[in-house]
Amino acid sequence: MSFDSRRFLDTVSESPGIYRMFDEKGETLYVGKARRLKARLASYFRGALNTKTQALVGRIADIQVTVTSSELEALLLEQTLIKELRPPYNILLRDDKSYPFVFVTDRHPFPALEYKRARTRRDDGRYLGPYPSSGAVRESLSLMQKIFRIRNCEDSVFAHRSRPCLQYQIHRCSAPCVGYIDEQEYRRDLEHAVQCLEGKSEAVTRELTRDMETASQALDFEEAARLRDQVQHLRQLQQRQFVDTAGGDADVLALASRPGTLCISVLGIRKGRLLGARHYSPTNGLDLPPERLLGDFVSQYYFGQTREIPDEVITSHPLTDTDLIAEALREQSGRRIRLTSRVRGHRAQWLELARTNAEQQLAGQLANQAQLSRRFEALRDLLGLETPPHRLECYDISHSQGEATIASCVVFDENGPRKSDYRRFNIEGVAAGDDYAAMHQVLTRRFRRFAEGEGERPDVLIVDGGKGQLNMAREVFDALDVQGVLLLGVAKGSTRKAGLETLFVETADNALDLDGNSPALHLIQHIRDESHRFAIAGHRAKRDKARRTSSLQEIPGVGPRRRRELLRFFGGIQGVQKASRDELARVPGISDTLADAIHRALHG
Repeated sequence: MSFDSRRFLDTVSESPGIYRMFDEKGETLYVGKARRLKARLASYFRGALNTKTQALVGRIADIQVTVTSSELEALLLEQTLIKELRPPYNILLRDDKSYPFVFVTDRHPFPALEYKRARTRRDDGRYLGPYPSSGAVRESLSLMQKIFRIRNCEDSVFAHRSRPCLQYQIHRCSAPCVGYIDEQEYRRDLEHAVQCLEGKSEAVTRELTRDMETASQALDFEEAARLRDQVQHLRQLQQRQFVDTAGGDADVLALASRPGTLCISVLGIRKGRLLGARHYSPTNGLDLPPERLLGDFVSQYYFGQTREIPDEVITSHPLTDTDLIAEALREQSGRRIRLTSRVRGHRAQWLELARTNAEQQLAGQLANQAQLSRRFEALRDLLGLETPPHRLECYDISHSQGEATIASCVVFDENGPRKSDYRRFNIEGVAAGDDYAAMHQVLTRRFRRFAEGEGERPDVLIVDGGKGQLNMAREVFDALDVQGVLLLGVAKGSTRKAGLETLFVETADNALDLDGNSPALHLIQHIRDESHRFAIAGHRAKRDKARRTSSLQEIPGVGPRRRRELLRFFGGIQGVQKASRDELARVPGISDTLADAIHRALHG
């Protein structure tokens, strides 16, 4: 069976990460990294390919991806896996002991930051490093040129310039070759760049912040704006360095579940670096609560195995028998093992990354053709149709106490979600919180357009709600004379727990209570949950846009001194708005609680 690239690409994340390609025997063919996984992987199946890549693609039986928090982390993980697995289609460096450096010469009045593979005695200057890979060096050099506008041209080119080059035009160089900056000012920028490469960016940021305030007081607003941009870039650099250099050995376990399937992703962190991820999909225990399921998994994963137990095990849910499992881990390893689900800082980021990987893997499982076909056939049998439905549409309403009401429409076909047909509707002119009126409006707009020849007709229309929403849909269908569409209402059970839903087919009198293991119910739950997610995302975007006018002055607990510290730390209000909760908490005088309040006020 050939690899279905189209179905696979529909589920791949746009995030940075690494991908592993496997052959039919499960052997690794190739390991690669990407800034955007979806775009990189799509390039293998589109356009002209060279002979080697064609041979690789012809052998692919499966592809697994691991999402990372940055492209740099993806690069480091890629190199680790290449050295461990030695895939046949990767370039294997025979001499991997020569690490690259950044070199700064002392011989030139306007030195460049240069890439060097090895030290030589003839070089008269400073070496910075070593770095883990050439990619890490080039990324660091690019960042320093962007922030401090240090030249990157050869000395021979520098000596013969009569006008600025393109690097000056795109603000990557200060054009010392034509005298646009004097030697003293250039040396100052160069020293700032060197200090950042040496890990002293905090001191540089403080100095630039003072200079920014001085320039602003002197009414030199252009210079103050340039320094502000430098401060903002450095704050972003410091946040990434904080994550990348955070030490610790941990296994991070995250559970993601959907009706009828689940995935547990295990991230291995050693010395603060992500070494890889493994994904497990148990087929039993689907009816267990996540606390119990994860606890059973941890027990089987470590006990009676030769697997290394790290100093810390982090889980996405608190385990039912945390103390008992922690004691058993201590007995097996001979040392105290920290077992927790409540983490902050870089550990919280590890956990979020594990959740992302679990969700990504689960999306791929749900797109499996065999599973989808089984669910569509079960729905056909349930509804008494001659053939499986070709197009399902599901509608949901989302708002916050009547504010920023949004209706969503998601579409599934035999290949799963058809995201190109997803739609959102702004609901206006109805009473706040009146979900029935909102559903009436969105269905009226949708099928009035269909009557005018716009869009496809669904085979089954699903509304997230019980008898009331179904009756509202029936009223619209009768008013617009909609024919050939089967109506289905999904009412949550009294406990709102998945598997206890009641289905209403066509009328409120025709109710069905399905078994929680029914593939047809799993398909309905999947599309219902997707419509709910899509509606909430649209509602939050609309609500946050309306609230974004919030300013620091309106936030309780943020007085003049704290406002001044925030603006100084991030270089302006734009930097404050872009900052995460962890970054806000690093500002002097800002506690974790206040950081959370500021973030919520600015982002909703």
